[in-house]
Amino acid sequence: MTVEEFRDVVALWHVDEARDTDVVLAACELVVAGVDGPAVSALAGASLKHAWEEMPPLLGDALRELGLDHHEHHTEGGRTEGLRLMARRTRSGAMSPRELAAWVRDSFGYGLPDAEPLAYLDGTYKTLEYTDLSSADVDQLVLAEVRRLTS
Repeated sequence: MTVEEFRDVVALWHVDEARDTDVVLAACELVVAGVDGPAVSALAGASLKHAWEEMPPLLGDALRELGLDHHEHHTEGGRTEGLRLMARRTRSGAMSPRELAAWVRDSFGYGLPDAEPLAYLDGTYKTLEYTDLSSADVDQLVLAEVRRLTS
C-alpha cells in the first residue's frame, strides 16, 4: 500500500464506496509496507468491529502525518476528493465517461458544485435523441470535465 493508494481508499470512504473497516485495513497495509508513524499505527490498531466509531477521530491525525488533506466525512471537501478519484479512474480508462456521469448523478445529484456539470451531462446522455450531439460528443464533454477536475 502506498500513501496515494491510502488517499484513494479514504476518498472512496467519503463517497460511501468504501467502509470504515476498509480505511483501517488500508492503514494496516501502510504499516506493513513500512509507512508508519504514531498516528498511522493508531489508526491501524482500531477495532474492525467498532471501526465506524474508532476510525473517524484517528483519521485526521493519520492523514496529516502522511502529508494528506483531511476532510470530515460527508463534507463537500471529502466528497470532492471522492469525485476527483473517480475522475482519475475515468482518465485512466478504468471507468467510461458515461459511467462517471451516471455515478455522479446517482451519488451527488446536483448537490456538489464541482460535480454539477457531470450530473447535467448524465441527463444529456439520456436525451441524445433530442439534441444534435452524439454519445461520443458527450464523452468528450465529460472528458473535458475530467481534465478540469484532475489538473
